[in-house]
Amino acid sequence: MPDIDELARRYLGSWNERDPATRRALVGELWADDARYIDPIALAEGRDAIDDVLATAQRRFPGMSYRMAGRPDVHHQLARLAWELAPPGGPAVIIGLAVLVTGQGRLRRVYGFLDPVPARNPSPGATR
Repeated sequence: MPDIDELARRYLGSWNERDPATRRALVGELWADDARYIDPIALAEGRDAIDDVLATAQRRFPGMSYRMAGRPDVHHQLARLAWELAPPGGPAVIIGLAVLVTGQGRLRRVYGFLDPVPARNPSPGATR
């Protein structure tokens, strides 16, 4: 069972995975059966919908990557993960915070906060 710090790092890495099959496999490994992702522009329930959110983010922000902004703050079954979305070597265009809730070594819920909040363009599998 991975520790929550490593789970947080792998979670952020899944946002950067460009190969659809590899990304979907990561989602399957990282997320619990009852997974739910919520941020200001997306609500995704289940692994397929979460994968759609990641794919949509990659299409909306081509050439950009998610990177950690400091170390994850971890306690109990929770992690607070600060991140940035930026072009390689460039300044952040979005700064975010994700609160990860885990259970049995997998992500159960992730609550995301964005600054600034991009205009809404939900993924096909997400609801809102």
